[in-house]
Amino acid sequence: MRRRLCPDRSRGRGGVTGKILAGVILITALVAGAAMYYLQVYHFYDEVAATGTDDVQMVSLVSGQSEPVLYDNFTAIDASSSPIRYRACFTTTMSTAMLTETYEYYEAAEPLTGPDWFDCFDAEALGAEIEDGTALAFLGEKDIQYGIDRVVAVTDDGRGYVWHQINECGEVVFDGNPAPENCPEPPNGY
Repeated sequence: MRRRLCPDRSRGRGGVTGKILAGVILITALVAGAAMYYLQVYHFYDEVAATGTDDVQMVSLVSGQSEPVLYDNFTAIDASSSPIRYRACFTTTMSTAMLTETYEYYEAAEPLTGPDWFDCFDAEALGAEIEDGTALAFLGEKDIQYGIDRVVAVTDDGRGYVWHQINECGEVVFDGNPAPENCPEPPNGY
């Protein structure tokens, strides 16, 4: 005589529960990922209101101070969540020859990528132009915030770009090390 085995009904319920639980985890992960993407790319950025007179400045070779330069078509974004999220675009009628004779050159310029929707600022293309010499970078303001410089780059055809970049003092101090001798003393909290 054959023995008839009864199916284990608890396994069926456990399989359905597991599928529901996996679905909830997957949906939660997708919602969290979409929220993080939105927050990083859109939410934290604000448009910067242009003053029309001193939005673009560079450090003068003569005075050593930041001075306004001629510009038009200024647009910028910034975020309070990080000091290096500032990006700006503008145009200028000043030639690169005039700029090099008047303003302080910035040696280690590395444009930082911004959000894709701020399409006037293409960091990769600008970096290539700086490398091949069709764009020159100048110091906009040293230590706009401790360890952060404002950098201004201008192309041969008068397109201009501004961004914030960590300087040599910031690189050391932000890693938790004491400030080198040639750097100012960091403010409290660093």
